[in-house]
Amino acid sequence: MALMKIFSGSEILATALQTKLEDAGIDTLLKNNIQSGRLAGFGTSGMAVELFIEEVDFGKADPIVEDFRMSI
Repeated sequence: MALMKIFSGSEILATALQTKLEDAGIDTLLKNNIQSGRLAGFGTSGMAVELFIEEVDFGKADPIVEDFRMSI
């Protein structure tokens, strides 16, 4: 199981894309460096949320991701 990063950006946009992918039956992993940094006591940039999927799901996810990128 290899993961690939498909999005990096704000928490709001990453969560919106995560919802679209999960509605299509694609499992995702959200890495929120903003919350991790806050809990550790230091700040991070606003683009510190990353969204990952399994490589085998890329073919199914790519049209959804591209449509999302064109809509923002």
